[in-house]
Amino acid sequence: MPEQRPIIRLAAIDSTNRAALELAAQGGVAGTVVVADTQSGGRGRLGKRWESPPGCGLYFSLILHPRLDPATLPTLTLAAGLGAALAVEKVTGLRVLLKWPNDLLLDGKKVGGILCETGPLGQGTDPVVIVGVGLNVSTPITALPEELRDRATSLLIHAGQVFPQEELLAAILAAIESQAERLTSQGLAAMLADWRQRDATLGQELTWVSTANTLVHGISLGVDDEGLLRIRDANGQVHGVLSGDVRLVNNG
Repeated sequence: MPEQRPIIRLAAIDSTNRAALELAAQGGVAGTVVVADTQSGGRGRLGKRWESPPGCGLYFSLILHPRLDPATLPTLTLAAGLGAALAVEKVTGLRVLLKWPNDLLLDGKKVGGILCETGPLGQGTDPVVIVGVGLNVSTPITALPEELRDRATSLLIHAGQVFPQEELLAAILAAIESQAERLTSQGLAAMLADWRQRDATLGQELTWVSTANTLVHGISLGVDDEGLLRIRDANGQVHGVLSGDVRLVNNG
């Protein structure tokens, strides 16, 4: 991790993403990180709560100023997820797969997630993106809500050992920044080619609840060249998923 990287370490906060957005609005530079030991209001996609028990996981948010067109900013979630998966695998040796658009999986169970949020877009300036990461590192099964225990895991639960959080933090930050830079310099195709190698849903049964609350059940065809998930329903219709709640039928 670069020595000059500003790191704000907090014992507790409601949300590292909220704090990072405030810092960015006050001129926080790219590469600034907010790390907390626990969050009282950790957030996932679609308003879901991210459980952040103290001392058990990595909960942090990274400020980026990517040189990307605003229309392509949603693909940063995929790039960040790929970077995080590669970093966790490098440190732990565990094979990490990805569930569109933002989940990190170990053997089909969620071990981490990404939440990207954009700040106000100024005229003639690079956009501000906050990349929030939650990773269950040494979280025991008892620290997970009962309703999540069949579809969530931690590095400790999965591997039976404790991995160093600081090493994981440094590796994940570097890998996310590397993938974000790659996205801006090489475009979407190269990143998507690697993302598809870790796609946990390809060919699997999925349910999708759209933002209009429509339920679609079908087979994942993977992501298209724009980064949208494609689902083929029982009638053969192919749906392009831009947002909404996507779950694997086997474990959600």
